[in-house]
Amino acid sequence: MMSAVQAEELTKKFGDFTAVDHISFSVKEGEVFGFLGPNGAGKTTTINMLCTLMHPTEGKATVGGFDVVKEADEVRKKIGVVTEKLIVYDRLTPIENLKMFGRLYDVPSSELNGRIEELLKLVDLWEWRDSLVSNFSSGMRQRLNLIRPLIHNPEIIFLDEPTVGLDPATTVNVREMIAELNKSGSSIILTTHQMEVAEKLSHRICIIDQGKIIALETLEDLKAKVGPEATLEEVFIKLTGSKMRDAPKKSRFLAPQRRRFGGRHF
Repeated sequence: MMSAVQAEELTKKFGDFTAVDHISFSVKEGEVFGFLGPNGAGKTTTINMLCTLMHPTEGKATVGGFDVVKEADEVRKKIGVVTEKLIVYDRLTPIENLKMFGRLYDVPSSELNGRIEELLKLVDLWEWRDSLVSNFSSGMRQRLNLIRPLIHNPEIIFLDEPTVGLDPATTVNVREMIAELNKSGSSIILTTHQMEVAEKLSHRICIIDQGKIIALETLEDLKAKVGPEATLEEVFIKLTGSKMRDAPKKSRFLAPQRRRFGGRHF
């Protein structure tokens, strides 16, 4: 079976800092691949390299059989990318949003309207197809954002925190939608901090920490490291630790000097 994604010694450095450190893995065709890790572990940097948004410092990767550096245009035709950042336009309706992105992907006009109807019905937005997105709730916007990169029917889908900020009911609906996309043949790379979502969807789970892969196994094999009744959350904490990883981003600029006026500092 051909790999949907193949990474070999993939590395990304920013100056002296190594964000992704010689990682190798493959994603099988038709697989949901859970790609997990603490904040700052290197997940998003890896996804950015695989999606052609960032060049590797070392190593190589193929997506859909195409090199992410040498054949970036071909890679982009094969993939759909959902990030936690919403990329929808408030002053347009759902239909207008999807038509615009469909034309960017060169979806034939004869297919576009049918594809739009299919996707909007998939996320229960067909009823509001002619309403401005500015009137949508956050959950409705996120559902529209989720189907936006599916307009060209990509073979490989990257989902980076697709359920962030959603209420429990919407999260379940999105989770079911991801499962349906996988059943239809899509290979899915899923990044999430919601362990229940990863546990219910992933065929295999890869955990990255400090730029290195520390585990890549089925859920059952991962649980065996902790105990048969363990949850994925317990496995994750066991492997990565319980210390919080949030920290301010480093800046290239120093804090501005405080100025002195009339005996007072500002």
